[in-house]
Amino acid sequence: MKAFVFPGQGAQFVGMGKDLYENSAVAKDLFEKANEIIGFRITDIMFNGTDEELKQTKVTQPAVFLHSVISAIVGAGYAMPLPDMTAGHSLGEFSALVAAKALTYEDGLKLVAARAFAMQKACEQNPSTMAAIIGLDDETVETICREVSSIKYQVSGTENPLLDTHYSLLDTNTVVPANYNCPGQLVISGTFAGVELACEKLKAAGAKRALMLQVGGGFHSPCMQPAKDELEKAILSTKFSEPICPVYQNVDAKPHTDPDEIRQNLIAQLTAPVRWTQTVRNMAADGATDFTELGPGNVLQGLIKKII
Repeated sequence: MKAFVFPGQGAQFVGMGKDLYENSAVAKDLFEKANEIIGFRITDIMFNGTDEELKQTKVTQPAVFLHSVISAIVGAGYAMPLPDMTAGHSLGEFSALVAAKALTYEDGLKLVAARAFAMQKACEQNPSTMAAIIGLDDETVETICREVSSIKYQVSGTENPLLDTHYSLLDTNTVVPANYNCPGQLVISGTFAGVELACEKLKAAGAKRALMLQVGGGFHSPCMQPAKDELEKAILSTKFSEPICPVYQNVDAKPHTDPDEIRQNLIAQLTAPVRWTQTVRNMAADGATDFTELGPGNVLQGLIKKII
């Protein structure tokens, strides 16, 4: 059985999609339609921009979505087999839903643009970050994240939640597992204080590496709650259709075909972990033998080989 998988933020590179634009009239029309929908010429940044311009969340997410979905659409025009199942990593879930025809190209792009702007705003409201933890089992990472998050407020290294009765999320050591990428590689996410403290404890527990990531914020953590609240309105007002094949969603790693379930899982996704390891295992258990990655790069292919 054939599975289509779609990457998320981080797979982008300058020049992405230019070959599609120049060699396919269908792709060119789709890119130009995207420029109109988004309200600026994202193709100029994708094809000829700088790394810094492309790394902006509001640009990165629609850019990766466009490259992924247009690759699938143009490929289908050249007799690419339809998928028996689809899945996407974080942002890639929107691409997977379009490939499975649960969302139209236009609606998928509008939601991705709304998601990107909402997440960028949340990053500005709640300064936060992520770190990749290499070489530890998931259970140890989960346990230490819980321990660190239980420390509610610290001043000069001393826990004292009574010093400020108005302390908020940013005053805590919030840190949670965010991306279950493959066995031995789990990304954590949260406030700077929480992620930094967790990295110290995880290295002491035997992690080979605890690498702070150069990202805009703490994605897939409570720090994204403002973005989740904003995106929920857009998702609830968008039409979802029954997909042509099961879509394995990030929040539970299970296949879904019911539009209402898909919608609710997509809303939950922003503050819930990406269960990619579990997703790939479930797809393989359900008969997937051929995983085709559509979009920039081949990060998912590397992860899939480590998972199965």
